[in-house]
Formats: sequence, structure tokens, C-alpha cells
Amino acid sequence: MDLLSDLKKGKRGAIAKAITIVENDQKETKKLLKKIFKDSGNSSIIGITGPAGAGKSSLINKTAMSLKKLGSKPAVLAIDPTSHVTGGAILGDRVRMTESTDSGTYIRSIASRGATGAVSRSLRNSIRVLEYAGFNPIIIESVGAGQTEVEISNIADITVVVFNPNTGDSIQTIKAGLTEIGDIYVVNKSDLPGTNQLFDAVRDFIGDSKRNPTILKTSVKKNSGITVFAKTLKDMMKIKKNFKTEKDLVRFEAELKDIVLNNIKEKVEEMVESNKTFSNYLKKLQSKKIDPFTAGDKLSKSLIK
Repeated sequence: MDLLSDLKKGKRGAIAKAITIVENDQKETKKLLKKIFKDSGNSSIIGITGPAGAGKSSLINKTAMSLKKLGSKPAVLAIDPTSHVTGGAILGDRVRMTESTDSGTYIRSIASRGATGAVSRSLRNSIRVLEYAGFNPIIIESVGAGQTEVEISNIADITVVVFNPNTGDSIQTIKAGLTEIGDIYVVNKSDLPGTNQLFDAVRDFIGDSKRNPTILKTSVKKNSGITVFAKTLKDMMKIKKNFKTEKDLVRFEAELKDIVLNNIKEKVEEMVESNKTFSNYLKKLQSKKIDPFTAGDKLSKSLIK
């Protein structure tokens, strides 16, 4: 199979194969990226995050269908905490999103593998694969786990934070730093009691900030607010297009630093493993003949000759 031409046609098998390469094979990823890079970078990236249990998957499922009706061709990348048993991604999300898959949305779970930088790396290139295959927007769902959110907001053009009235600690979560990153805040499961208090709290904490984000209510159960949410996303995609050049510059800078640092790290690890000096210093350290900082500085100097 000619991976590139099948990818260009948006064939599911080719997309799955390409994303698997991006996740697992650095050498092949480099080859693939050389070929697709020029034709990537034109889609809107929507990051959807928020505390676990906020109902993100079901909301994304319905919203993807709604975006499709509005003439978009959405794809979803769900970042799952790695399943420790298999090392793969836990596929609960996919099960909850079957409806939108049936309607032609491409959905893929990618494992977060616990490392922060690793998320960005496989995510950036998985996004490029989907862009090459003609999807727009690309929705990234992340489980609300602190660090990943900030990373998502660096990668996304539009960041959406989802809350629901049931997570009693929502107000704490709101205060705890999700306030800086959202372009849109959604109070989901708005059929539940406590919705209005939560909506008011979000508005009080966040609404009057300089960024003036949009605050919406949605209910998947009652199918309310979804179309408004999809239309809001669609309008925002147009507005954000104007800032794409600046945003890209920031993203490329982060990526380039990431690649350079990663290359150096790998090089250093190789050298350290095969370096006699390293084991000598290790012995000196063990017998307290030298302190860790002096040893570290001397080793660094010997490596960066």
C-alpha cells in the first residue's frame, strides 16, 4: 500500500498506520514527516480539557456530529493516561464516541506514556498526519491532569475547559489555574442541580478577566447547547485564523527546542553509558571523595569539549 496517497485520500487504515509510526518509531517518523510537513499546519486545533468525570467524551461525540452538519470534517485525538498493563491507551473514550465515528469522524486514543514532552511529540506529529489527511478541526481531548493541560493549551488554537455541577470541587478546580487557559468554558451536564451556581461561579472567577472568554451551558442528555457550542467553535476558528502566524512561531520555537534538547539528552546518555570517567566519578561519589555538584560540573565539562 502506498501510505502517502492513501493518507491523502483520508483512508482510515493509512491514518491508523501513520499514527502508530508516529507513536512508536522515531526513525520512520522522520521519513514520514519530511514528506507530509509542507502539507500540514492548516487546520484549527481545539483542545478540550477539564476534570475527570466532566463528560468530555460524550460532549465531544455530539459536538463532532454537530460540526459535521456545519460543514467541517472533525477528527479527535484522545490522550489517555497509559494503561500500565499493555502500555497502550485505555480505550474507554472510543467506546463513548462510537456515534460520531459512525458518522465519519476519525477518533484515535493516544497514550500519554507519563512523560510530558512525549505527549507533545507524538501529538504534534499525529496532528500533522490528520491535517495531511484533510481533517479540520482536530479536537484533542485530555484527561484533566495538571501538566498536560498546559501543554495542550500551548498546542491548541482554541482551548475549551469543561466542568460539571457534580464534581463538587469544581470551584476549587476553577481557582486552581484552569482560569488562565480557556477561550471557552463549558458547564456540561447542565440538566443536573447546581448548574446555575457553577455557571455563576465560573462567570465571577473568569468572565471579567481581560481575555473575556465565552461561557456556555451544555447537556448531552437533553441535547441542549451543543449546536451553540459547535457554532461558537466554528466562529472562533475563523477569528483565530488571523493569529495563526504568531501562534505557529511560538509552537515551532517550542518544538525546535524540544528536538534539540532531546537529541542532546540522547547523545549525553549514550556518552555517559560508555564513558569510563563517569564510572570513576560515580565511585568517588560513593566513597564521599567528591560531592555531587563538583562531580556533575567536571563531567559536564568533559562531555562538552
